[in-house]
Amino acid sequence: MAKYVFITGGVVSSLGKGITAGSVGTLLKKRGLKVSILKVDPYLNVDAGTMNPFQHGEVFVTDDGAETDLDLGHYERFIDETLGEQNSITTGKIYSSVIAKERRGDYLGGTVQVIPHITNDIQERMVRAGEGLDVLIVEIGGTVGDIEGQPFLEAIRQMANRVGRENVVYCHVTLVPWLEAAKELKTKPTQHSVQELRRIGILPNILVCRTSHPMDQDMKNKIALFCTVPSEAVIEVRDETTIYNVPISLHRQGLDDLILRYLGLPHDAEPDLSDWRRVVDRYVNPPESVEIALVGKYVQHKDAYLSVVEALHHAGIHHNVRIEVRSVESEDLETGDPAELLRSADGILIPGGFGARGVEGMIRAARYARERQVPILGICLGMQMMAVEYARNVCGLHGAHSKEMDPATLHPVIHLMQEQEHLDTMGGTMRLGAYPCDIEEGTQAARAYGTLHITERHRHRYEFNNAYRERLEQAGLKVSGVCRERDLVEIIELPGHPWFVGGQFHGELKSRPVRPHPLFAGFIGATLARQRAL
Repeated sequence: MAKYVFITGGVVSSLGKGITAGSVGTLLKKRGLKVSILKVDPYLNVDAGTMNPFQHGEVFVTDDGAETDLDLGHYERFIDETLGEQNSITTGKIYSSVIAKERRGDYLGGTVQVIPHITNDIQERMVRAGEGLDVLIVEIGGTVGDIEGQPFLEAIRQMANRVGRENVVYCHVTLVPWLEAAKELKTKPTQHSVQELRRIGILPNILVCRTSHPMDQDMKNKIALFCTVPSEAVIEVRDETTIYNVPISLHRQGLDDLILRYLGLPHDAEPDLSDWRRVVDRYVNPPESVEIALVGKYVQHKDAYLSVVEALHHAGIHHNVRIEVRSVESEDLETGDPAELLRSADGILIPGGFGARGVEGMIRAARYARERQVPILGICLGMQMMAVEYARNVCGLHGAHSKEMDPATLHPVIHLMQEQEHLDTMGGTMRLGAYPCDIEEGTQAARAYGTLHITERHRHRYEFNNAYRERLEQAGLKVSGVCRERDLVEIIELPGHPWFVGGQFHGELKSRPVRPHPLFAGFIGATLARQRAL
């Protein structure tokens, strides 16, 4: 039977519960345990797929096609395990499930209530997610006191009775703010947050305190006294140069030992964190740097391209080079001079997105990179706009436009997936999840991957129109990767260019700090080579 670590948050949001969960997972996995992580999002959406990236950040897609919160990306990057639909719970999922059961008569005419029906459904999903594991880490989104989070907090309170108190650890992430006027840290917000947890019956075992200034032992003793935890269970987490140093910091303070002791698991062997120390050292102390222009539609929101930026840093770690990401709003390129806006960039990356807004700027960025021999990597929409640019400016394919496209910006070389042509634009579904891809030998993609057979994750409704494939290839553009089972163009590249590669998939979703995605690593390698040659 699995044991459980429940991570809650208090005072304010965005304290780093996801990073804490991922770091705990890293440390426990390094101890030889079989670990996974579950994210609970209290919002009413069934999943994150319809959420505006300006509000919620990126949508992280798993191999099985689940559209999830971006924290699952943190989890995969930290524990280096493939997660899926069962690793994400939302209020929308829970209520949809319970209401469907009620309509089928599963409750035999009983009155359906939050307790026990909603809380039981939550617990059953946690138990299923924990099958075959030593430890399941569960992060509860939001903060203690949120109305929408109350059923989930009640569910994890009940889990101690269901699986045994000795099999459960409650870890609370809270804030110890620095008051500039008083020149001191204040513990009262943490005290109130823990008081709110205790009011609903949860007694936290460990407090992870986010703070901008060092906490002395007297302050830790004070928090321990007022919050009824041992002083050794008051863990300090300050802002780090890189999030990948958090597992090292938490281990230094003994967090993993505490959790293992509480759960009755062996804690004698030291975890081997040498790979993480190497990651941190290369992130913090690289001898060189390169600037990457991220030409996107949602660059105003720091989390909209979170996995893309992390994948760039992973590639930088691999090459021992610092990545300076400069965001460029694609709409600015529609009216501005690409040579002026992109001149300082050593490489250009065009990420995914939806809708026609800003795509003309992406097309202009692709042309600039092609003509100036600047390394460029296109992801999903980015790859499509690279194909459109080549069709327009090299093949001279102007004129008729497919009815699904905005005729002012797009070209029929990219069209709606065939199986969706009969569906309303808003009612269609996307191609989601992992699909296989065969790569042609001798291409840049083949050299980057080191293999000819891969799988990559997708999230798109438009794709390369095969009716134009021969025309573009005759003009010099190479289709180097194809999904045979769907006859889908997956990778395009331009022979003779330092790096002009686009992928229909989202390679950033499979990148890891200790194992960068091959196309990102190849892109940064080409960028670095060009910079050194100048």
